[in-house]
Amino acid sequence: MKDQFSEDDVVMTVTRLTRSQLVRFIEWDLVKPQRRDEGFVFRRVDIARLELLCDLSMDLDLDETALGIVISLIDQLHAARQDLAAMAGAIDALPEDLQTRIASAMKHGR
Repeated sequence: MKDQFSEDDVVMTVTRLTRSQLVRFIEWDLVKPQRRDEGFVFRRVDIARLELLCDLSMDLDLDETALGIVISLIDQLHAARQDLAAMAGAIDALPEDLQTRIASAMKHGR
């Protein structure tokens, strides 16, 4: 399976996406592909993001400002989930007595 996609690959893969929409999404900084001599190179995460952008812009009729806000919130949520997973992993690595104290403090809102 491919890990990198050209602009042509992206427009063929994301069936609801036109080349002009792709350019706008890049100009609006909603998707940030790598720039190479031969053009933009997209990753799988960019493809998924473009699918979401098409859904939001077409199905919900969101404009540039609203798309930026929604995508920013999704990015923040994703970052928070990563931070929470890292924190959970760090807590799991602690001795059991500390894990118990942390769980108790969380239960009591401290």
